[in-house]
Amino acid sequence: MAKSAADLVKEAKSQIDNLTPAEVKEELAKGNATLIDIREAEELKVNGRIDGSILAPRGMLEFYADETTPYHKPEFDRSKKLILQCASGGRSALAALTLKQMGYTDVCHLDGGIKAWKEAGLPVQAD
Repeated sequence: MAKSAADLVKEAKSQIDNLTPAEVKEELAKGNATLIDIREAEELKVNGRIDGSILAPRGMLEFYADETTPYHKPEFDRSKKLILQCASGGRSALAALTLKQMGYTDVCHLDGGIKAWKEAGLPVQAD
């Protein structure tokens, strides 16, 4: 039976850590976490971004995360907690599961995405 996008997101969320905006804020304050924004650059212009986040659009995630590719970004540091974030939490859940499959052990996502972050009254920068 074919699975819908919603089915895949639900499965991913059952296999990863789903953080609230308050938990993400706390993790970032500790200083050993990197927030990876997997939205497209155009989305940042419309909805802003969380201060300090690193842009890594979903379409390039695996290449940025793989140390053997010329596209690898040093922000994908296996010694740090990686927190993925998108608009509402679907893409970031799928991406977090993908990074786990790639051997990243301390990876999670902002459940509800930047939408939940804003609803929690947390600051967003214009891009």
